[in-house]
Amino acid sequence: MNVLVFAPHNDDETIGVGGTIAKMAKAGHRITVCEVTSGPPTPIALKVVEEAKAAHAVLGVAESVFLKLPVVDMHLTPTRDKNKPFIELVKRVQPDIAFIPHHGDLHTDHGTTAGSAMVALRPMNASNLKAIYAYETLSESEWNVPDGAHAFIPNTWCDISDTMDIKLKAMACYETQLRPFPHPRSIEAIEAQAKVRGSTLCIERAEAFIQLRGMMTF
Repeated sequence: MNVLVFAPHNDDETIGVGGTIAKMAKAGHRITVCEVTSGPPTPIALKVVEEAKAAHAVLGVAESVFLKLPVVDMHLTPTRDKNKPFIELVKRVQPDIAFIPHHGDLHTDHGTTAGSAMVALRPMNASNLKAIYAYETLSESEWNVPDGAHAFIPNTWCDISDTMDIKLKAMACYETQLRPFPHPRSIEAIEAQAKVRGSTLCIERAEAFIQLRGMMTF
């Protein structure tokens, strides 16, 4: 299967889907990760791109795509200019499964990415698409206004007990993004979240998702 992951910022894909990506890659599926935004080409921004490539190699990602839309100001980009690269990528990859950020996340880049991804993932552009999942991102999904429009309420889980070590190894590549515990973007917090999500199903480690679209197959 072709799997497409949209990440608003470098490291979001690893925090939210890293264990699942590694599991699907090990099973032989082709993973494409689309990093949507980037800052001006400063030394730190260029380093983050290299960190992303290193993390993707650890996870088993087949292709890394960098759209280079403006970080923080993505919502100010004209709709046509913003959606076009999403649509072109979906038409080229023709994903069977797609992962997008939760639309209710605090950072506007996350909600804007989710909106553009849903436009691109319309059936007329992705005829093979069987499911779309929204993932949670620590420091974004849990920090917005806790109402029905923003709350992350999962209905699907992936057992990542066997790939948690790969996820943490990939996250360690993001030296510029990691923070010391108890910051949510720390190795300890990421592992704690996986334990909590796993305990929902009485398994050791899990990632949680909201299934936004799915096709039943019998």
